Amino acid sequence: MTAQSTAGVADPGTAPPRNDPRSTSAAGATRLALFVGALGIVYGDIGTSPIYALQTIFNPADPHPVPVSTENVYGIISLIFWSLMIIVTIFYVGFAMRADNDGEGGIMALITLIRRHSQGRGRKAGLFLAGLGIFGAALFLGDSMITPAISVLSAVEGVKTVNPDLETFIIPATAVIIVLLFAFQRKGTAVIGRWFGPIMAVWFTALAVLGLGGIARNPEILRALSPVHAVDFLFGHFHIAFFALAAVILTFTGAEALYADMGHFGRRPISRAWLFMVFPALLLNYMGQGALILEDTGNIAGSFFLLAPEWGRIPLLLLAATATVIASQAVISGAFSVAAQASELGYLPRLRVAHTSEHHYGQIYVPWINWLLMVSVLTLVFAFRTSESLAFAYGMAVIGTIVIVTILFLYIARSRWKIPKWAIAAGGGLLLAINVTFLAASSTKIVHGAWLPLLIGVTAFTVMITWQRGRQVVSAERERREGPLRAFVDKMRRGEPKAAQVPGTGVYLGRGKDTAPLALRAALELNHARYAQTIVLAVQTEPVPRVPDAERIVVDDLGHCQDPVIHVTARFGYAETPDVPRALRLVSPEQAEGRRLRVDQAVYFLSTIQLRAGTAPTMATWRKHLFIATSHITSDAAEHFQLPRDRTIIVGSHIEV
Repeated sequence: MTAQSTAGVADPGTAPPRNDPRSTSAAGATRLALFVGALGIVYGDIGTSPIYALQTIFNPADPHPVPVSTENVYGIISLIFWSLMIIVTIFYVGFAMRADNDGEGGIMALITLIRRHSQGRGRKAGLFLAGLGIFGAALFLGDSMITPAISVLSAVEGVKTVNPDLETFIIPATAVIIVLLFAFQRKGTAVIGRWFGPIMAVWFTALAVLGLGGIARNPEILRALSPVHAVDFLFGHFHIAFFALAAVILTFTGAEALYADMGHFGRRPISRAWLFMVFPALLLNYMGQGALILEDTGNIAGSFFLLAPEWGRIPLLLLAATATVIASQAVISGAFSVAAQASELGYLPRLRVAHTSEHHYGQIYVPWINWLLMVSVLTLVFAFRTSESLAFAYGMAVIGTIVIVTILFLYIARSRWKIPKWAIAAGGGLLLAINVTFLAASSTKIVHGAWLPLLIGVTAFTVMITWQRGRQVVSAERERREGPLRAFVDKMRRGEPKAAQVPGTGVYLGRGKDTAPLALRAALELNHARYAQTIVLAVQTEPVPRVPDAERIVVDDLGHCQDPVIHVTARFGYAETPDVPRALRLVSPEQAEGRRLRVDQAVYFLSTIQLRAGTAPTMATWRKHLFIATSHITSDAAEHFQLPRDRTIIVGSHIEV
């Protein structure tokens, strides 16, 4: 993932020499743009946690409250610092983001790597881990619903520190902000990043300045940087600290989003933004709030806003509201990436994916996911009504995903990078122990709301594995009906059935080169007509984000080099929008039996399947109906493959599942 790929490529005829100052200046400007853009898209979620995290930890209404004392405040701040250091800095930024799939990150990229490298004896383990990863992706989708709700609510609730009478406007204002946020998604992350990046730069600067002000009032809080306070609090007050871990999770929500969003900006800009701006600002602000709480325990409610002088609270409230809108962007763009990759890998139906940048394939917009998230977020806002209520539900999805990502990463580190077993056992064992402890603490909140992300995750997981299984059943039945392609083409060459030849090019989309497309069979057996140039086309999604044009097309003459019937495989990466007409233009005359394909006049034939619930014991009845219901969200095939509407013919058939 290079800076050049995001910013575009200069005209080679006018590009300055590599050592030209203009070249250095342009490269520096591009790096700065990526740095600022990453602040806007990637770090909004984790960057707004200071608004609500500490007041949640010390909230007296919590089922397991943390008593406010000097010792406990030091312990909590120390736990926050070392959690951010170990989980975000060391694991995600230092290690996990190196496990990329050609620049794409996130749990779906790990699943792809596991599927690719699981061979022989490791196949069963790979299948199990892939299934575990799908559940992690499902939990992340649940996190994508809760984050916008709690982030925007917590910021708007800041009006209570200005005027308690404004409390009645919190829910309506939150709903309006959320609707506007999701309506703006179609503009794309490039446009959003240009607007949000500078705002988040101001936000993190404000976090640092406010934190420094708090620290100046009680510099003793700096002692919390020592791990001794975290260890003493955790083991000396385990009956309190264990339950507090469920709220400490709130300080690193968004860690998985920065990994999932890696395809948008690349590893280096995201890493630099964390190390040089985000992490220092967060740490300073948490210590500043801790100092404020030590000064007066009454500052617990609204400790973030109380860091600012009274004259600055309204501007801070407006900035916080804007920042929480941006916080939602991190998980929304991450959800787009996860859903699109799951669709390409066969765990979800084909979704309409809009690539919003001409220069960067990772920047996408998925309309169906966008509106589903909007409805879900609004439902959560109106159901829970306060950020404190949502906080109980929040951590489970976050830490559940992190635990699964850790397990998948350790498998990749061993199977792909050949890291010694002792290193995996030592470093990975310690990391898993820490994460599992957080998970166990979060599980204590299940009856208080943590059941919600689990329910969302289980529902999404059930949909994904049901779609994968149903797709296998339909594919098997379709393969049986289609029959072998070579045998069918041999019959065509013998004139069976008899068919009149018509001028032009007919392109029949199929699933591979082993079976004959149903549309091709219908054209010959029902219409008794064939085109002078017949192309059987298969679109193949590779487990890489992009495929270069030089490797895009594979042509097979199907055993007869002088025959006008050929098979073309068009290969696309899972991050690309398949453009079939453009791909066919890459077929050379030598590949097409000495003829130039007349793609501009080609007629395209699609086979569509109408599903029915049958009696065969392929799946449970409820899963059959779920599979059929899910199929209705499948995007239009002609639009998906960029086919011209006026030259596309659709042939339908029925299949029972």
